[in-house]
Amino acid sequence: MGPTLRFINAFLTFSFLTLAVAAGGVFWISSELDKPGPLQQERTVVIPRGEGSRDIARRLEREGIISSEHIFVAYYLSRQMSAWFGGTPLQFKAGNYEFEPGQSMREVADLISRGKVSLMRLTIPEGLTSHQIVERLRADPTLTGEIETVPEEGKLLPDTYLVPRGSSRQAIIDMMRAEQQKFLESVWETRQPNLPLNSIEEAVILASIVQRETGRNDKFEDIASVFINRLKKGMPLQSDPTILYGLEGGQVNWGRPIYRSEIQKKTSHNTYQMRGLPPTPICNPGREAIRAVLNPSATNYLYFVANGEGASVFSATLEEHNVAVANWRKIEREIRARQAEAAKAQANNDNAAAAASEANAAEDNSNDGPPLPVRKPKL
Repeated sequence: MGPTLRFINAFLTFSFLTLAVAAGGVFWISSELDKPGPLQQERTVVIPRGEGSRDIARRLEREGIISSEHIFVAYYLSRQMSAWFGGTPLQFKAGNYEFEPGQSMREVADLISRGKVSLMRLTIPEGLTSHQIVERLRADPTLTGEIETVPEEGKLLPDTYLVPRGSSRQAIIDMMRAEQQKFLESVWETRQPNLPLNSIEEAVILASIVQRETGRNDKFEDIASVFINRLKKGMPLQSDPTILYGLEGGQVNWGRPIYRSEIQKKTSHNTYQMRGLPPTPICNPGREAIRAVLNPSATNYLYFVANGEGASVFSATLEEHNVAVANWRKIEREIRARQAEAAKAQANNDNAAAAASEANAAEDNSNDGPPLPVRKPKL
């Protein structure tokens, strides 16, 4: 065999071996990519912004999500190179990702490339002021960043939102503002004719009052009908929550009692001392309250008062209302009496427990010297 043939034979042999090794390497890497990962239980991992593929791979291996950062990076690079031949490259995205036990490296890489971040339920209750919503978001440790300014009252839509963990607090505020605007535009066109509301802004103001006035067993539409009827007749709305908001603004304590002197105090929002709507909403109403204001029940109700069971008693005349109020006062006295009895019984139980504890302590100490004095419980 001449030198030329020997060279060709050696070259072909080397090429064959190289291809065989490469094919074996590709097969091995592919099997490693599809092998179940080491993770034993669900885990959430944060991929920060600006982190490169090697740093991400190192983080995932450290967190026990993947078995080899090197194979992970090799897969990433091969996908980037495949783009030269029409393939789809990987584009890792920042965010909070929830990984399931046993996910393969290929599944992990594809998950991060799709940006399928871990979502959480964020619930903002109806009836909170904008200040209270901002404080709620600031206290949530799963969110990030600062909120620039407290939004105007009534500009946010309370709801349960699915948001990525680690979302910006300002982004949540912006989303709630946008959702409210979109919702208002859709429902304003469905309103009843001849409502005493001149704009969508006035509808939100009234809805905020209805939101705070509606008991857990009330129909929003019935409560709304009372205020709509009062507006039509030019009567003052006489809503208790407007007294509190007029005195305390966005930091209002909705649960505190209202004093007679406060009812008589004139503020920008006290609807006992003014006719028509206050200048701004008193809270951020939910969808149901807004819909109710735009489509209230057809009633002749002008008054309502609590019935002690989370609902209201409605009246068309002042005489009927006075009877209902008298009944409520009776129920209220009974509730307070039961609360006082329960508090007294609890205090007696606490005192008895304290006395027994001190007596036991004195008995335990009797073996070590003179008995300790036992204090009598304060009644």
